[in-house]
Amino acid sequence: MKGLKDPFRRSSSDSETRNRYHTGGSSPSAPSPIHPRRPSPPLPGSRGEHFLQKEYGTEKRALAFYNNQMLDHLNQTMMDFIAEQEMAFIATADGNGECDNSFRAGPPGFVRILDEYHLAYPEYRGNGVMASLGNILENPHIGILFVDFFRTAVGLHVNGKAKIVENQELLSQPDLPKAIRSDILTEDGKKPERWVLVQVEEAYIHCSKHIPLLKKLDKDIDWGTDDIQKKGGDYFRAKNEPRPWDPVPSGK
Repeated sequence: MKGLKDPFRRSSSDSETRNRYHTGGSSPSAPSPIHPRRPSPPLPGSRGEHFLQKEYGTEKRALAFYNNQMLDHLNQTMMDFIAEQEMAFIATADGNGECDNSFRAGPPGFVRILDEYHLAYPEYRGNGVMASLGNILENPHIGILFVDFFRTAVGLHVNGKAKIVENQELLSQPDLPKAIRSDILTEDGKKPERWVLVQVEEAYIHCSKHIPLLKKLDKDIDWGTDDIQKKGGDYFRAKNEPRPWDPVPSGK
């Protein structure tokens, strides 16, 4: 990522590199761009987890985990791990803290590493709801979980702040990584509609003891399809269930 200009501008100061990056403007209708982090607490984690560590007597185990397994950046082993993954689970919350968890998948390495503090993942054509992106618009905090079900049965958590960036904004960057440029210019169903940039604040292992080791089977994937049956149809038989909202909102 050396020499890459907006939107992934890096400062000569390591601390400034960790705390900010620019994307040449805010997300559509976003109240503000990503803000620098507050001064670091003595330890990672929330007040709630620290309270419960003391309450349940797990402080020693937690401290060992913070000091041995948690980083504020991606090391080379983590970057290599992400470069092999075909799926990720994305957790976001809106401005009121109401949560959503979603699934993203693509070819191996579809989540692109920009440097040790930044990554980007593509948004492919979906159902049009924009639940994750809508949450990011209100609240930039994001949690990503990568799980290798097929080889190591190990997971990797990446937490940080996210921002929406359009393809044309990325393509305007003269030093954009070739892999991302190639992703954007593809003509098949894997063409991203836009991207989510993530500033890494925490990265740590998800231990393997409860992760099943699975066997991958072949499946034909029609990337970007709107075919209802190929998308799963009405598998949960929800179509004709009653709902508390007006199915055709006024003004639509």
